[in-house]
Amino acid sequence: MPDRAPPDPELDRALSTLLDAQVASGRYATTTHVVQACLQLLGARAPAVDEGLRVLAASLEQQIEERTRERDRVWEVSHDLLGVADGLGTWLSVNPSWERVLGWPIEQIQGRGSRWLVHPVDRDSDNEYLERLSSGETLQGVETRFLTAQGGYRLLSWTIVPDGDRRFCVARDITEERARELALHDSMDFARLALSAVRGVGVWTFEVEEDCFYCDVGIADVYGIDPVRGAAGIKRTDFLANVHPDDLAPLRSTMSGGLVNSGDLELEYRIQHPDGSTRWVLSRGHTYFNADGQPLRRTGVGVDMTRQRQLEQQLRQSQKMEAVGQLTGGLAHDFNNLLAGISGSLEMLKLRVAQGRTAELERYLDAAYGAARRAAALTHRLLAFSRRQPLDPSPTEVNRLIGGMEELIRRTVGPGIAVQVNAQADLWITQVDANQLENALLNLCINARDAMANGGTMVIATTNQDVDARAAARLELPPGQYLVLSVADNGMGMSADVIAHAFDPFFTTKPLGAGTGLGLSMIYGFVRQSGGQVHIYSEVGEGTTLSLYLPRHHGLGAATVESNRPLALPRSAAGETVLLIDDEPTVRMLIVEVLQDLGYQALEAVDGASGLEILQSATSIDLLITDVGLPGGINGRQVADAGRALRPDLKILFITGYAENAVVGDGDLDPGMHLLTKPFAMDELANRIKQLIVG
Repeated sequence: MPDRAPPDPELDRALSTLLDAQVASGRYATTTHVVQACLQLLGARAPAVDEGLRVLAASLEQQIEERTRERDRVWEVSHDLLGVADGLGTWLSVNPSWERVLGWPIEQIQGRGSRWLVHPVDRDSDNEYLERLSSGETLQGVETRFLTAQGGYRLLSWTIVPDGDRRFCVARDITEERARELALHDSMDFARLALSAVRGVGVWTFEVEEDCFYCDVGIADVYGIDPVRGAAGIKRTDFLANVHPDDLAPLRSTMSGGLVNSGDLELEYRIQHPDGSTRWVLSRGHTYFNADGQPLRRTGVGVDMTRQRQLEQQLRQSQKMEAVGQLTGGLAHDFNNLLAGISGSLEMLKLRVAQGRTAELERYLDAAYGAARRAAALTHRLLAFSRRQPLDPSPTEVNRLIGGMEELIRRTVGPGIAVQVNAQADLWITQVDANQLENALLNLCINARDAMANGGTMVIATTNQDVDARAAARLELPPGQYLVLSVADNGMGMSADVIAHAFDPFFTTKPLGAGTGLGLSMIYGFVRQSGGQVHIYSEVGEGTTLSLYLPRHHGLGAATVESNRPLALPRSAAGETVLLIDDEPTVRMLIVEVLQDLGYQALEAVDGASGLEILQSATSIDLLITDVGLPGGINGRQVADAGRALRPDLKILFITGYAENAVVGDGDLDPGMHLLTKPFAMDELANRIKQLIVG
């Protein structure tokens, strides 16, 4: 194919002028006409037009045909009114939508201006718009009413772009849309009128573009707003000034557009009323969006919920007092028994020492120590129920734990209950607090014993279980691998109503004074804290199976609860220094004596401030032991953090009978920080100190 001819500027200008003239007139030349004009120009320039130019002309003809069809199709099918006018406003061309919307034939519109169509009230504005277009300004959102052939008017929203002596126009018919808005406002006005007679209920509107809140008398009363000011509009910042600080975040998000696409909203928040009271407000409403999906306004109803919330608080307090009343009988019974064992053993110790009968002392010491351990377990039940029990999870071999407890369980349930242990040989390891799991298992066995008043069989079983998505949804657990520890009995069983309340705090089917009703609540709290779940299967008269689902731990190693404590305590190897901070003199005295007996140099402080002074000194300190709750405004965690800032390698052991999650966390401590819960045995403390200093 011959080389393409070089560009011809004169040809380009001529062709462009021809096409512009056709478009501006609103009449579109045929492609043949355009191509013929091109060839005439080409022929005038060159005696012989080569094949390359003819191919180019054919391509040009095809492109013009395609673009003309596309433009004509859009022009024909558009629902909007499209038009081209000259600088005086005379319509040069309009699309068929003009006739569809207004009813006038296109011939009656083209070649004329719009003044005869514009509503008389809008004509002054129409003149203003022409002046603005003449200055080159683009108009958007201009609204005018145009006369229809039937005698009515349609409201049109215009976008007009000036280009030289031409005006390119698009108009959207918004008559129905505006009618719906007016109907909505009318209905809202009626609702405001109806609700104004009901105290504590009102209607509000938030205009997004204005950033302004409007309300009626009912809302103004609840919010403590001047009704006149509420009707005139209140800026969002002024409105939010009365909202309770704790409830600001969700309200700000909603008013800033943070809504789902449906636009429905329901919020409850508190208002700090100017009279000093706190008001609860429930707002329900709907958001209206524009064509681009942006919120225009929100309208809704506000209800004063203050009285209802006050009654609910009174009911909760009443239920709490009732629960405490139910608790005190059983709790006092349990503690009195334990205290009797402790105090009685101490009295017998004192008597036997005075009598010189020292051979019998160990028996009384064991009795007092055992009662103290049971008292500690009962306290731990309360802490686990409150979900604030500090846990010390570690990899635990549950089969080994059960083996260590089997003899204790058999003694506890008595000879009338046959105990069977069905343990899966290759049982997975789980990450739990072994002491708490031991306590939970013992409680389950005691419950099973109590359910078999005339004797029976108890089965303790362990198994590995893969929980799929379906089972996980039923158990309210994430899908995955779980170790299952279950205790089954063939006793009286539970009704559906009892199962529904089995984990409720203080709920018990035992007689008054026979228990606290915290056993299953404690187990449930502990297992949920450990990432697992508790499931009950029972039928009346057929027995009960209670299963603990504990997540599998994929690491190595296991921890167990040792029943026999070593007699020889680990001593200090090089006279290490331990700083002890505790405000309880008796605890401080006992721990200092143990430390000194084991060869440690002991430093002591009664509060966080004095302990921090020692940490700030040049004294060498190998381990910090501190209670979490300390007087003087500095708690144990704050002392530990400050100590770490001064001594990055400082090892820390928290000792506490009650730990706030905000201080210690949900069982997760920083590396080098450990936790020991009170009460603890002194040999356990000595072993932990040795592990921390050496490790």
